[in-house]
Amino acid sequence: MDDWRNGGFGLYVHWPYCQAKCPYCDFNSHVSAKIDQNLWVRAYLSELDRLSEQLSGRVLNSIFFGGGTPSLMLPETVSAIIERAREIWPFANDIEISLEANPGSVEAGRFAGYRDAGVNRISMGIQAMNDEDLRRLGRIHSVSEAKSAFDIARNCFDRVSFDLIYARQGQTLDAWQKELREALSMAIDHLSLYQLTIEDGTAFGDRYARGKLRNLPTDDTAADMYLATQEICAEFGMYGYEISNHAKPGSESRHNLIYWRYGDYAGIGPGAHGRLTLDGTRFATETHLSPGAWLQAAGVGNGESLREPLLAEDAAAEYLMMGMRLSEGLDMVRFSQLAGRDLHKNRLDDLVQMGMVTISDQRLRATDQGRAVLNAVLRNLLMD
Repeated sequence: MDDWRNGGFGLYVHWPYCQAKCPYCDFNSHVSAKIDQNLWVRAYLSELDRLSEQLSGRVLNSIFFGGGTPSLMLPETVSAIIERAREIWPFANDIEISLEANPGSVEAGRFAGYRDAGVNRISMGIQAMNDEDLRRLGRIHSVSEAKSAFDIARNCFDRVSFDLIYARQGQTLDAWQKELREALSMAIDHLSLYQLTIEDGTAFGDRYARGKLRNLPTDDTAADMYLATQEICAEFGMYGYEISNHAKPGSESRHNLIYWRYGDYAGIGPGAHGRLTLDGTRFATETHLSPGAWLQAAGVGNGESLREPLLAEDAAAEYLMMGMRLSEGLDMVRFSQLAGRDLHKNRLDDLVQMGMVTISDQRLRATDQGRAVLNAVLRNLLMD
């Protein structure tokens, strides 16, 4: 009944608005000229009050403001949400409260306000370290603005992370290695490094389908970039604790670890997902995607569009897919308890012989070689 305690309990708050839509982005984000933040505050607080009746007594380990661009939220909006959460749940002594931010001057001007509201970690979407690629990615900040915002952030917060995207158009392995070393020279304790993926329904996806997105690195070059990323980050003491995330020991994202360790998390805001264990059953939750639809639904007492129980086998599969992303791997006993069965021994033996996974003290881990082709490893483990 308490399996979620292995991962902890977090709150995800989705802010759906951006100043501009990036061509690679498939997140639930929208551009709007006018936003009534008072209306949004009331809706978020209403959702928290609804959840308080179902999840009372839990210790809250993390809050994450994601989006969209949460640094478009007024500090007063962020403060109101944090304070209501504090009234509902006891906060862990080391609670992590993160907010995603664009590295522009307007957003940086709010950093002190976010700190005073209770935010203790900023995650900045820098994405590239040269202006030409920033323009190509649809970013509206420059490298100099990003560095200035980063300096402001590190003077306000002890913990600052930032994101970069690699395997971009025209990018060579050598260029990425130089860019990564520059980023690591200014990093504090955490980096998220994502390979560019072309998603259906995005501007890049449309361009790619029409043959207009040229000069993308080959799969082999992208794989070499991934391996170089692991090696260079390790040189700087930023170890890859997850497929795309690197941190100094002790500085891992606690909120994201709740996802990867398959804890419980409540999701509020348009398009937010959640996993909640109630009376021994784990439920998948979703909210209305449209900001207008979500506001209306939350205003009358429930912003959720879906809440369905997960079958034991589905919950175990989710735990497997999440846990194998981590360098620490997953607990095979816990998997068996969730699934009601053990992992297939013959498939495990084959993967061990191929050098894709290791097994030690009942923990299953992907090797460096296995993590580079993790989707194939997971397909093998999940086959009927």
